[in-house]
Amino acid sequence: MLNALNFKNQLENLIHSPENHRYLLAVSGGADSMVLAHFFNGLRDSGAEFQVAHINYKLRCEDSDLDQSVVQDFCEKNHIQFHLYEVSEKDRKPKNSIQLWARELRYRFFKQIQERENLEFLVTAHHLNDQLETFIINLSKAAGINGLSGIPANENQILRPLLHFSKEEIYKFARENKIEYREDLSNQKSDYLRNKIRLEIVPKLLETNEHFLENFKKSSSYLNQTKDFVHQQIEEIENRISIFNKYHKIVSKEKLERESRFVQFEILKKYGFNQEEEIAKIFKAENGSSFFSKDYQLIVNYDELIISTKIEDGRWAFDNENKNIKDEILLIENFHFSENQININLGKVIGEIEEINKNFEWDFDAEKLHFPLRLRRQEDGDEFYPLGFSGKKKVAKFFRDEKISILARQKIWILTDSENSVLGIIPYRQDRRNARDEKTNKILKIFNEK
Repeated sequence: MLNALNFKNQLENLIHSPENHRYLLAVSGGADSMVLAHFFNGLRDSGAEFQVAHINYKLRCEDSDLDQSVVQDFCEKNHIQFHLYEVSEKDRKPKNSIQLWARELRYRFFKQIQERENLEFLVTAHHLNDQLETFIINLSKAAGINGLSGIPANENQILRPLLHFSKEEIYKFARENKIEYREDLSNQKSDYLRNKIRLEIVPKLLETNEHFLENFKKSSSYLNQTKDFVHQQIEEIENRISIFNKYHKIVSKEKLERESRFVQFEILKKYGFNQEEEIAKIFKAENGSSFFSKDYQLIVNYDELIISTKIEDGRWAFDNENKNIKDEILLIENFHFSENQININLGKVIGEIEEINKNFEWDFDAEKLHFPLRLRRQEDGDEFYPLGFSGKKKVAKFFRDEKISILARQKIWILTDSENSVLGIIPYRQDRRNARDEKTNKILKIFNEK
């Protein structure tokens, strides 16, 4: 039964202490939104603050203006701050997809008001019949458990406290309390899918069982509980197979492949990869392949999926992380040949910048080296002559053979001389050309001691 007490209870189920928050009500002038405004007006004595927003789309000529008048008059009578957006030529009303265009326009308007007026929550007047219509629409689209769960009562700071009440209850309350409202006659035309479902399908379903809507409400509640449970399980799986840091997430590709296609889809969908064909390509892609969604970049790196976000200026956080890494360090400017041996502990030189988590010790013939020596990051075309192997090798191929991740490569130091020749890849392999041998007199020892 819809009354002030039950409405307040529903609102309290959505947020704690509703009287301590500030709201923006989306009011069209229809029975549902005018009843919503009526209830909020009754909450003002308990301290709740709210304002009203209305869009005049100019789609129904005089009727659109009369809708506006009903809302505006209510606000003036009750001293409620009223926000109006009147659609004009500059809004470029499309010939098709009117509903999508209208939705984007109104939510953009609502957001602007909320930010300007510091209103925490947007409140809409969606009701139980809307929920049923949405369920049927999503059922026809194979929308999965999220779609079948319908319209959320509280999501992204949008509250829908009337979702548990039927359209019939709302109309009855409006009549009994003499609440003025306007009927949108365009809702009586089966032009759009939702109207067709509302006018032709829902009445037949309601005829099958006098408790149909009440049973649907219970089913919807069960579906929402199931959805919440599934999401919790998905999150636990994702946390178990992932590593996080400030800039990116690394998901074990190998472990994710062992999960069901449903789990794979649910995890990757959060990052905008929501097409089954694209997800299949991700698992078949070659090392180094990149995939892009609106807000995320995914890099395939051997048995890893590296996911990074887009930052304000259009760059990727993955790139931003690399830009924040120091590019070059002067290690030793010259060798004092009055000494037979100089020792450099890299743990003290670069340990504060990043940890080298492997001990090593390299001895060079100092008389063969071209000073100064520097530490830098990998560059295209780098090659060296690995100690213990014959021939030379590209540094990039060495990384691939050692299965060093793309992210780890960005943090590896390359030891070079004044001619930019590679003397070693720290801490993995020394170049053999300048290594100490039996003829060496002057030794440069470079090591890491944890």
